[in-house]
Amino acid sequence: MAKDLLFEIGLEEVPARFVRAAVNQLQERVVKWLDESRIAHGEVRAYATPRRLAILAEAVEEKQADVSEEVKGPSRKIAQDAEGNWSKAALGFARSQGVEPEGLFFKELAGVEYVYANKSSLGVETSAVLADGLTGILTSMTFPKNMRWGSYELKFVRPIKWLIALYGSEIVPMEIAGVRSSNVTRGHRFLGAETTVQEPTAYVEALRAQHVITDITEREQLIVKGLESLAKKRGWTITIKDDLLEEVLFLVETPTVLFGSFDPSFLEIPQEVLITSMREHQRYFPVLDDGGKLLPYFVTVRNGNAVSLDNVARGNEKVLRARLSDAKFFYAEDQKLAIGDALQKLETVVYHEELGTVADKVRRIVKLTETIVTAAGTEQQVARDAVRTAEICKFDLVTQMVYEFPELQGIMGEDYARKAGEGEVVATAINEHYQPRFSGDTASASVPGALVSLADKLDTIVGCFSIGIIPTGSQDPYALRRQAAGIVQTLMTHQLPVRLSELFDLALDVHEQRGLKRSRQEIRKELYDFFALRLKNVLTEQGNRYDVIDAALAAGFDDMNLAVERAAILLARAAGPERELFKSVVDALTRTANLAAKAEPGVAVEASLLEADAEKRLFEASSVVGSQFRQALDSGDADAALNRLTELREPITAFFDSVMVMAEDEAVRRNRLALLAGIASNAAEYADFSKLVWS
Repeated sequence: MAKDLLFEIGLEEVPARFVRAAVNQLQERVVKWLDESRIAHGEVRAYATPRRLAILAEAVEEKQADVSEEVKGPSRKIAQDAEGNWSKAALGFARSQGVEPEGLFFKELAGVEYVYANKSSLGVETSAVLADGLTGILTSMTFPKNMRWGSYELKFVRPIKWLIALYGSEIVPMEIAGVRSSNVTRGHRFLGAETTVQEPTAYVEALRAQHVITDITEREQLIVKGLESLAKKRGWTITIKDDLLEEVLFLVETPTVLFGSFDPSFLEIPQEVLITSMREHQRYFPVLDDGGKLLPYFVTVRNGNAVSLDNVARGNEKVLRARLSDAKFFYAEDQKLAIGDALQKLETVVYHEELGTVADKVRRIVKLTETIVTAAGTEQQVARDAVRTAEICKFDLVTQMVYEFPELQGIMGEDYARKAGEGEVVATAINEHYQPRFSGDTASASVPGALVSLADKLDTIVGCFSIGIIPTGSQDPYALRRQAAGIVQTLMTHQLPVRLSELFDLALDVHEQRGLKRSRQEIRKELYDFFALRLKNVLTEQGNRYDVIDAALAAGFDDMNLAVERAAILLARAAGPERELFKSVVDALTRTANLAAKAEPGVAVEASLLEADAEKRLFEASSVVGSQFRQALDSGDADAALNRLTELREPITAFFDSVMVMAEDEAVRRNRLALLAGIASNAAEYADFSKLVWS
């Protein structure tokens, strides 16, 4: 008879950002252990609050499943000697499977006889393995940061205070870090008390009675419903950011929504500052009107019931008043700092010990911006705005406001630059040059902002690569992947006429002035490989097929916008109404490329060696089409370029139908292969058509 299993780890308050990953890990490990232990079970549910991680596995069988399987060993040739005696290899195989040599037998597999053993194992009682299993699960869990306490060797996210391990109504006996398992859990720290859980299915309601909502989804719905109800009642717009909601969700065990107010005079400060202060320091939800303007109210979630909410609100108002007063002071003081003085302060701020100060970085950004605007053929006024933006793009890093709230960099720069008399375009571009800041963010809307964004991100990536800081696996401490994706997104958004090779060379030229520690060619190759993956990711996120992406990028992506356009056109043709016609074009070009691989490099087609009418027609067609294809590709018209290649389908098909490419006459064979090589060379500049997959 199956029983439910409850495992709860009671802890000191766990940082909110760790809770969801921790409980998901616990759930995954329990499922994996049950499956690997051959213990059948039903659904495994996860529960979590700031003080507990728990799983409830339904219908866990009382006994492991018996197992009987045939295990293949060495071949007969290895397993027996000439006299038919078992070899050392066979005897070792028998021992490893826990069987006697007499139990070995032979079976034929793919024409070869192998020795086999019947491996059987009787399942044991689940209750006999639960303690070791659950202990192993807990002690093997990993976290971003661990703690040790007392004299215990165990490292865990926070000290363990209690354990529940229930199989049915029976306690699973175990002890970890001096804490013994029981059926007693703890309720809300202030509103609840210890309570006994008689059986796993009573867990959720037992804690509900002690003012703890263990179900993550239910708790989240209560918070959202409370926020929405308050917003509707008061006529407010309460912005619910996912990351803030996630944090609040794992800060409370019994959520109660309440609101407070603050002095309207604080609204003289930019609302981004107020919102950031409320969110980052106090975990408050800001309140906006229908036009998106901040109102002098805030909403928070109490970890408790609705008793004395007025007092709680007043306490929060007092704390927020102090925070906003600090922000108001910082804002006023920052405006006394001249931009020139701020730039001078950057000389003392280290960017990286091998890459100099932030002021050094700004000088590199300015040089890069100057060369990029020239390469892109930018009009004079836009170029002047971009260069001025580059000169002052980091000045706000030394302001008190950005020191307090680093996430306001750029936002404060825009505000302070505007107040200092900088032009509107430059002020806006200072903020925009950080875009896109995160996945899903937009690129800079203005061209000056986009140009400085390219220069800034390019300097960071090339600088890091030049000193050997290259992302590997999950390690990317300088967010270089995000920076590269930002470059790709910016180039695509503004269709800037610059090639990646130009950008790499411009940045390498700037960094070469301080001396490169690694080979320029090596860095350049690594940059290409790195950006290939970023572009592939961007194209995948846009809904492109993997084979289409591989085909398009195989032809190169130096002109990134053209590569993106080629991918879009290939996808449209491969999945469009003329799919079959396009497939026949691809088949013809792929066959051409396969044979062209046998051609000798540097051999030109000699018209005098063309014998058959089909090869003469193909030569004439390829000459005309080749010129038109080159013209279309050079002008960036990817659609027209593919149309020109499509015109070769019929002459290629006729050629293969009537001409023997590998002729006995060596000169004729070399000439025909050279003809195909010329066509294949053009096609390869558009895509590797062989990579396209046809279902």
